[in-house]
Amino acid sequence: MILAGDIGGTKTVLALLDDAGGGLRPVREEVFPSKGHASLEEILAKFLGTKGPALRAGCFGVAGPVIEGRCRTTNLPWQLEEEALATAVGAPQVRLLNDLESTAYGMLHLQPDELCPLNPGAGPRRNGNVAVVAAGTGLGEAMLCWDGRRHHPMASEGGHADFAPRTDQEIELLRYLRAKFNGHVSYERILSGPGLFNVFCFLRDTGAARGTPALADRLEAGGDPSAAVTELALADQDPLCVAALDLFCELYGAEAGNLALKCLAVGGVFVGGGIAPKILPALQKGGFLGAFLDKGRFDPLLRDVPVDVSLNPRAALLGAAHYAARMA
Repeated sequence: MILAGDIGGTKTVLALLDDAGGGLRPVREEVFPSKGHASLEEILAKFLGTKGPALRAGCFGVAGPVIEGRCRTTNLPWQLEEEALATAVGAPQVRLLNDLESTAYGMLHLQPDELCPLNPGAGPRRNGNVAVVAAGTGLGEAMLCWDGRRHHPMASEGGHADFAPRTDQEIELLRYLRAKFNGHVSYERILSGPGLFNVFCFLRDTGAARGTPALADRLEAGGDPSAAVTELALADQDPLCVAALDLFCELYGAEAGNLALKCLAVGGVFVGGGIAPKILPALQKGGFLGAFLDKGRFDPLLRDVPVDVSLNPRAALLGAAHYAARMA
């Protein structure tokens, strides 16, 4: 048996898979509220029971930096250690991956109908490095390095790198956000759920577009303002929301192109996270791809790089499972 997990601040998803017969076969899967438990070991004990199955290996994708086999989770008071987890579940080995590492590895195992291409003119996927960029609550970035035989996931904190404006309007956006955040502006301040609303506020406050009474009513009613902006933009019911989502998509494409160049992602770029599937029509309008390709002399290189949106929200769990099977 293989044990896999996707460990988040809100929920923990655990799965047992049978690795016999040439492929992973799901046996059991369960979801636990993370904050309702004192530790991951407590959740594992509930999931596995007193007489758990014999495990060949385990792997957990976890929201937080993993350093020397240890991770202090970002949004939970948990300290995770590979050796302690292996002892707790009775497995010869357990590996911790950053959640974007496991998501990236899961992308390699998605089915064609679980992907939506954004660069239809690209050539076939090559053997080579892969880039993964994922906007959600924050901005995650990861890479899959190709060693000539197989891919190895590599974590990064690229979402916290400096925002690099490309146009006069984006320079003004940088100035606006520097004032708002008292200095440093990362890509996550723009490419995330809260980031979309930052883009919206910039356009509103600088008079780039005007909102409708329907927008004012939605924002006054409370709730997630970014969700309101997205809904009105996709329905083409508010010009300010449309402008905000269009600019968001351009910035998303630009950073995806940056990451592709940094790791020479001839094996492709995957767009993950919770936002992309929800705004797919906006991503397909052309602004994303135009900004992705807008890299001067390297435009021809990027034109041949496949870019796909992941439509499978279980990519992190899938990646952890396949990584565990590789370990075993």
